[in-house]
Amino acid sequence: MKNTNIRIFDTTLRDGEQSPGVSLSPEKKLNIARKLDELGVDAIETGFPVISEGEREGVKAIVGDGLKAELCGLARTNKKDIDAAVDCGLNYIHTFIATSDIHLEHKLKMSRDEALEKAIEAVEYGKSRGLQVEFSAEDATRTDREFLKKVFGAVASAGADRIDIPDTVGYSTPQYIGEITKDAIEVSKLPISVHCHNDFGLAVANAISGVQAGASCAHVTINGIGERAGNASLEEFVMALHSLQFENTWETNINTKLIYETSRYISKLAGMSVQPNKAIVGENAFGHESGIHTHGVLNNPLTYEPISPEIVGRTRWLQVGKHAGIHGMNAMLKEYGIEPNDEQTKQILDKVKALGDQGKQVTEVELLSMANEVIGENKLKRIVQLAGFSVSTGVGTMPYAFVKLNVDGQEFSATDYGVGPVDAALNAIQKITSQITDEVRLKEYKLDSISGGANALCEVTVKVEDARGNIISSKSVGEDIVTTSVQAMVDGINRIMLKNLLKEKKIYIKDKLLNIII
Repeated sequence: MKNTNIRIFDTTLRDGEQSPGVSLSPEKKLNIARKLDELGVDAIETGFPVISEGEREGVKAIVGDGLKAELCGLARTNKKDIDAAVDCGLNYIHTFIATSDIHLEHKLKMSRDEALEKAIEAVEYGKSRGLQVEFSAEDATRTDREFLKKVFGAVASAGADRIDIPDTVGYSTPQYIGEITKDAIEVSKLPISVHCHNDFGLAVANAISGVQAGASCAHVTINGIGERAGNASLEEFVMALHSLQFENTWETNINTKLIYETSRYISKLAGMSVQPNKAIVGENAFGHESGIHTHGVLNNPLTYEPISPEIVGRTRWLQVGKHAGIHGMNAMLKEYGIEPNDEQTKQILDKVKALGDQGKQVTEVELLSMANEVIGENKLKRIVQLAGFSVSTGVGTMPYAFVKLNVDGQEFSATDYGVGPVDAALNAIQKITSQITDEVRLKEYKLDSISGGANALCEVTVKVEDARGNIISSKSVGEDIVTTSVQAMVDGINRIMLKNLLKEKKIYIKDKLLNIII
């Protein structure tokens, strides 16, 4: 069995930013580059320097920041693009030209021979400027196979350091990309990268197939962001290499415990939410509701989890609903110090399933309420209480809110702004919690109307998350949207702080140990 280290080339800042709706300022690009470097990627594609002044500013900032990763810039096969990369201080370029007949005829309006000549000239010019040159044959997987081999052989002879095989529109199958990877190795004798898109959901599978065929590097993005359906996702590719059974053993330099943190950070900065069922980093990736599953996981997590969530910086979580079982429900209640007897357990579970049968999600707040109703005692003390708040909004002014919270007898207040009065109020609450304990942030907000007319009731459901990855859901019903939202948020913060208190037996508020009798 051969042990091989696979190079991770991250293109979140270039191909990832080409996602519709994503635009990163130079400051954001620098912050993301630092996160990627901390994560342990081997190379960062910093951007496409020639496209704008802001792009060049961002690339220069990254180059000047002293990162450990190799820093690369994208360039078409012309001197202007290559010079722009050099002017930013880069010593590594990723230069490309399309080689498929459909691109040559309809986009570039040139012949195969003309494209080949441009490719050779770009590689030679890049080398003349002292650069490391990685060459990509854009739309390689739809390129005539013999012509592709000819291009790869020619750029290798011209001095290219690496060759990249882009599956530009996600058109390849794992079998085919494996075959052309072997072609590229044979004709070039150079290190080969694969750059896979996800139009048919095969990006990671294709990247793995390329590696199995001898590629030593994969181009990936955090959360799989990128044009159209995105790119091969770093987290899926890396964890597949680390965890699945292959003939060879693959390793990377990625610190896997930082994967989830990096995913959340980039999701926030890029403004692209991660789908709940996304592998590795999706909210549901380590969540369980089914009674059969939760029972298995509580006995041995490997029964229904292929990897431990801690490996990627996650925590396991359980949810109750119509599929819930006794073991999972009791495990959740135990986190709050509630241990019902067998008869009480049955009554609580019946209530949970009845609510689930109505098509409603059962939040932890509702589960605790049901438990207290059945057991007949309220064992849950509120750590945080709303002492007061006010909001101001109007045409031509940015909404802002003032919030005052009482935390174990101490009063804290904050003012913040938002896109609306609800956003402003919740921002102010999060500002307070960031001052007094670990970060607690709003992860999800949902508003529903549950009655009509002038006195309509609204239902607000929030999910809040702390720095440890614990997620709590909370729900509130009322007539005023802002008040109801604030109450749901405060309730969620109470639950997440209480969970930490019962788990760790302590909470610190401004370095003072919080004493609460449960």
